[in-house]
Amino acid sequence: MTPTRYFVCQVAQAFGYNRRAQRMGEAASEMHLLREAEAHLGSVVWEQVEHVDALSVEYWNLRKLSRDRKRVDEALSKLEKLLEKAHDERAELLSTASGDAPELLQKRNQLMLELEGFAVERDRIVSEARELRRVHTGIKTKLEVMLAEQGPGVRERDEFQQGRQRLEEIRQQFDTIKQRREQIGQAIAEGDRILDEVDAKISESRGKRREKASEAFQLIGERNKDLSLLRAERGLIDTQMRQLFGEIGRYVSRFAHQNPACTEATKKHRNLIDVMRALRNSIALNHKLAGNQ
Repeated sequence: MTPTRYFVCQVAQAFGYNRRAQRMGEAASEMHLLREAEAHLGSVVWEQVEHVDALSVEYWNLRKLSRDRKRVDEALSKLEKLLEKAHDERAELLSTASGDAPELLQKRNQLMLELEGFAVERDRIVSEARELRRVHTGIKTKLEVMLAEQGPGVRERDEFQQGRQRLEEIRQQFDTIKQRREQIGQAIAEGDRILDEVDAKISESRGKRREKASEAFQLIGERNKDLSLLRAERGLIDTQMRQLFGEIGRYVSRFAHQNPACTEATKKHRNLIDVMRALRNSIALNHKLAGNQ
């Protein structure tokens, strides 16, 4: 609101064009801009007003709050790094298939391959034994029939003797196969026992890994809580500092030409002070047109 516009608005009001709501809206908008400008000015000049008696309280409170904010920022930076590390550790724990015992999985895979080989060998032996039993049964039946049809004298015949000899060979083969089957059975039983032990160790390792992940999750929760508290503390400090910046900016902008210390502090911000003065005048004129003065 410039003086010229103010005069035009006054003339308009004389003819019944009274826009009080518009004037109040403009005043509110300009007041917001003024407060922003005061806070900005205060933030850039506050360290230069140590010797302005009227701002002594604000200056020293800002010194204290600046120190507190630095402490909080350092704590936040440290905590954020610790939190990032905790997240990385937890992610690694959850994404690792074998935890801290990859050799156990390797051993388990090797055992599974060996047991699979033993199972194949056992099936082959059973199949061989079944075939021998079928041959044994056939030869035995043949000799029984020959004995029944031809009488005891058939025992002396070469064919009968060869049959009996073949039965003896089959029994010996059975003994060898039985012994081999028992050896494989023992090997499978031992492999199963070792496999159970390895599985137990893997389960224990995974349990420890899950426990570590749970501890990491709990730690992350605690650090997030601490982080929230620190951020809230920093937010409170920022609010308090902004209020003090505003008070300092308001004072030095009003007394920039009367107080030498304020003049010195604001010498690099003349343009901003001129804008702030114009805003104050505009706010006052808008309130006057709205009938508040």
